[in-house]
Amino acid sequence: MVPDAAIYLLVCFAAGATLFYLFHPNRRRIPIRSSSFLPEKAPNHSLTPANPTPPPPAPAPFKLYTPAEIASLGRFPDYAALTGVPLPKPYHEFNIATAKPRPYRPFRWAYHQTMALRKLEPDWWLELESTYTARLQQRRNLHEQHGKRILDSLPDTADGKLSLACREVMELVVQFLCARYPRYFSLNPEKTVLRNGILDREFVIDEVDPLMLVFENVPEDFAIVMPDERVGGRYVFMAGVICSSIGWDLGTKIGKCLGDIHGVVPDYKEKMGMSMDRYFSKMAPDKPIQRGSWGIEIGEPLYMLDGPELDALRGTQDPNLTEDELTLRVDWQTLRRLPLSGGIVFNYKALFTPLKEFEDELGIPAIVEKVVKEGNRKIIKYKGTWHAEHVAVPMLERMRRRQVETGLWEEGREVKTLHEAPFFAGWEEKWHRQQGF
Repeated sequence: MVPDAAIYLLVCFAAGATLFYLFHPNRRRIPIRSSSFLPEKAPNHSLTPANPTPPPPAPAPFKLYTPAEIASLGRFPDYAALTGVPLPKPYHEFNIATAKPRPYRPFRWAYHQTMALRKLEPDWWLELESTYTARLQQRRNLHEQHGKRILDSLPDTADGKLSLACREVMELVVQFLCARYPRYFSLNPEKTVLRNGILDREFVIDEVDPLMLVFENVPEDFAIVMPDERVGGRYVFMAGVICSSIGWDLGTKIGKCLGDIHGVVPDYKEKMGMSMDRYFSKMAPDKPIQRGSWGIEIGEPLYMLDGPELDALRGTQDPNLTEDELTLRVDWQTLRRLPLSGGIVFNYKALFTPLKEFEDELGIPAIVEKVVKEGNRKIIKYKGTWHAEHVAVPMLERMRRRQVETGLWEEGREVKTLHEAPFFAGWEEKWHRQQGF
């Protein structure tokens, strides 16, 4: 739930657009620049038409810590107290061998409505499931192949805030894993070694780059943006690990202002403009948010560069495509302020579900059919679902009719965002049943 109407309107206009467009996995056709940054190079974030003259800086809506105060906090400070976001409750029933992600269905109708933002659920910031080991290995393989297109950071800022932000993300992640999954993760008493029981590995924290430690333990993507006074305090993408992008890579975005990142997004300049930077400047550590974006895919494409391979996939409709090959891809996204550095970390996980799972999910075939067939064509085209629509649409129609025949859905019922969104009626029973508890 959103705390009040004023916050809701601000967030829906600014942050909703931010989360959908900032690092949307299907964003394409961004001018490609060098994928690596040598220390002597300055970030590519000059003011452009996409970045008009920035607004004057506003007072920070959160405490600004001095270097001495930060140093006094030591390693792994109490981030729950610093942010106002509690640590997650221990998930004692969790079994990595059978765990499934929650069945996110972030569908909305009417599709032009404001973004469906929600306050972050502290227990679900990071979500492990049974593909954990395989997905980590897939991401390692991608890093070995693509290097800085997967994990990179600009040179540290003059005040050291960028390296501090990377350390904050690592410490937040480690604290979360140990609190949420105590059966599998633990820190030694000196807080110098992380034990990962799933991988049967130990990580000496000071011997591993902070983002690499996150990369080795969490199969999710992270991007750190920070204000840069050289461009009037606008937020610049400065560091991250991105393994779940389709049609772009970290190297095409790092070092850019939000406006440059969004230059080709439909309606961005007219509808989003400078509101994103304004929202970022006002975001407090105790107001993290979450939302989801989605698409229909063939198989489970996790990472694909822009180019001939992607054009071949998205530019044709395979006449031999079968229903069993279709999946729903959901990118469940969060955004939160880092309390010490003042940076903002965006993260998301890519989750794949066979489209046939919709068969017994009340109202889901109807709303997805409605969006794909009648939604804003500019946005639907941007989603990149056309390559699968020739099989997906008849499949959705058949599943909707089946729900009518079995009494799950009424013929002629108004299609609108489900009350249970981003889930569906009865989702918990199905989710627990599939996991065996």
